[in-house]
Amino acid sequence: MNKIIVLIGAPGAGKGTQARLLQERRGIPQISTGDMFREMKTLETPLAREVQEIMASGKLISDDITYRIVLERTSREDCKNGYILDGYPRTAVQAEQLEQLAAEQSMEIQAIEVDVPREELMRRLTGRRSCPVCGEIYNIYSKPPKAEGRCDHHTEAELVHRADDNEASVATRLATYDEQTKPLIDYYERSSRLAKVSGSGELEEIYSQLDKLI
Repeated sequence: MNKIIVLIGAPGAGKGTQARLLQERRGIPQISTGDMFREMKTLETPLAREVQEIMASGKLISDDITYRIVLERTSREDCKNGYILDGYPRTAVQAEQLEQLAAEQSMEIQAIEVDVPREELMRRLTGRRSCPVCGEIYNIYSKPPKAEGRCDHHTEAELVHRADDNEASVATRLATYDEQTKPLIDYYERSSRLAKVSGSGELEEIYSQLDKLI
């Protein structure tokens, strides 16, 4: 494949789910910044210790250190034929750094935006409920449990509604996403490397669109 797939999508667009499906079915590694930062907490390398100190001090991880983490992870054997980036790059500066990485790895970059209407994102995020026992995710609008407020698999478990899944918090998260990501979308559009797929509809329909592009 020899491609770096940059998946772009707002919170609730489902890009993480699609990246996992592509990993399972096509064997393309999903490289998530969230997973990488979590891994850094448990490693004993010089870079990991540097990241641990920054996290402990409450400071933000700089673009340069984020780049070094991405470089370290994508230099492993499983990424030699290509990989999917989920959550990186987030800024135009990081996008420029990724160009350098792609050149060093002899890879092409393909950016794909998973596009979902704003009202649907609101419903997905504010309607989200999860089981505290098994982690199953429900949605009161699109995937309600059989019994209101209870998990289908653990009927004794009361479903949890995250505190930040309210309309005000969700609106703020989406506004932040728009502000940070618009320059990124423009960046890939200018070089004709941005494709869009609709993130509405059935899971398999969305996967099929992505699969054809890749």
